[in-house]
Amino acid sequence: MTNPFSLFSDLKHRIEAREARIATLGLGYVGLPLALSVHDAGFPVTGFDINEARVEAINAGERVISYFAPDRIAGAVATGRFAASAEMAELAEMDAILICVPTPLGGDLQPDLSAVRRAGETIAAHLRPGQLIVLESTVWPGATAGVLRPILEASGLKAGTHFFLAFSPEREDPGNESWSTRTIPKIVGADDAHSLELARSLYAAVVTQAVPVSSTATAEAVKLAENSFRTVNIALVNEMKLAFAKMGVDVWEVIEAAATKPFGYMPFWPGPGIGGDCIPVSPVYLAWAARQAGGALPLVETAARQNREMPAHVAARVAEAAGGDLQGKRVLILGIAYKRDIEDSRLSPALAALRLIEAAGARAEYHDPFFPEMPRTRDDPDLAGRRSVALTAEA
Repeated sequence: MTNPFSLFSDLKHRIEAREARIATLGLGYVGLPLALSVHDAGFPVTGFDINEARVEAINAGERVISYFAPDRIAGAVATGRFAASAEMAELAEMDAILICVPTPLGGDLQPDLSAVRRAGETIAAHLRPGQLIVLESTVWPGATAGVLRPILEASGLKAGTHFFLAFSPEREDPGNESWSTRTIPKIVGADDAHSLELARSLYAAVVTQAVPVSSTATAEAVKLAENSFRTVNIALVNEMKLAFAKMGVDVWEVIEAAATKPFGYMPFWPGPGIGGDCIPVSPVYLAWAARQAGGALPLVETAARQNREMPAHVAARVAEAAGGDLQGKRVLILGIAYKRDIEDSRLSPALAALRLIEAAGARAEYHDPFFPEMPRTRDDPDLAGRRSVALTAEA
């Protein structure tokens, strides 16, 4: 008969001794930095991904993320404590599995947890007593308990008894030179004391501060609250940008001056819209969950909609600068990533603006050294193969 306390104490000891074998499921902009940070803390780590080409590149020590130090991946591989794998059967050998898979919006702007479900099914096929499973992907409050847990328990093992289950929302900020995976505090939530303590113990060994909360639903809500806060404020400053322009006022000067106030104000800066896998997604998840529970978040929904409309304002300004008609005009877009200095174009407002400019009859090209050729992506597969133009005098 399984002894839950024995399973807990054995894993707790292995974590404290840095002997626990840790896996990250997904080797993207969240899973790979996390895997390397766990390795840096002294644990043996395997990163799993279904993209075999990426797995091979990582095992070869290639710099697959541009803002990494040139030798960061190669150095980790050389220690013998870090490797990538596409062999999911090896999950059975792991002591803790951290799920870092995408949770995008569907075509109808509804939450899409298909990758989480597939990850759960894959783990369930190899689940054994004593493992810790932590979901890091953005989901709505209640999804870890209501979606992932039943999939895992279909294995015949029970959460909190045979295996341990927690949620810890990723807080990765690609390209941020001030804050790293290790230095950003980590929220940890679970629905039983043993799962919470194991997850807290693991993350406390990896990051500077692990912050436990009372449940997986609370931890899930923290992620949505953080990004909805940013969404609302980004929408506000973009709305002010448009209004101030009509008044002949420079919004940048206004924000810089307002930011001198030492209390009650936080500067947000205007832009062409929002991108990435967090800011455009989290508020929609939160508003959707609120509706399912009989509540409403009209302010959040309005802000999300306003941000989605910003590329249209960009295209309109381009048309205005071109004399009101883009038919037959040539437009060069400088930078297509969703933020500066990274090779990540997920939901980039620059790509949305490009589409609108071309729909108006212009010939649009782009320059971006991070994208010499546009990759095939989930959101913009039709743009694959387009190439960056050189910044020549002629261009």
